[in-house]
Amino acid sequence: MNQRLIRKFHRQLAPILFLPLFVTALTGMAYRIADIGLKIPNRKIHFLMEIHRGSFLGQFQLGYLLLNGLGLVVMLFTGIYMLNMFFSKPKSQKK
Repeated sequence: MNQRLIRKFHRQLAPILFLPLFVTALTGMAYRIADIGLKIPNRKIHFLMEIHRGSFLGQFQLGYLLLNGLGLVVMLFTGIYMLNMFFSKPKSQKK
């Protein structure tokens, strides 16, 4: 695939996926810290898991989860591809 196209795709997708991925990561960490580290009862922190799972979206929860996961995988692969572009030697210098 064209390197410029990969960068453009990654750059356009990143702002859209930032908020859902950030909320998912933040609520997941907060829940585990509160549950395991601070020993807060589950009934008091259950709302964090509801946000983490996207339960507040009702019938759109499955779509949210699928798009969130797929978006993360796409960002990961395009990011790794771009990272490889920066660390690989140009074709003219390879022997």
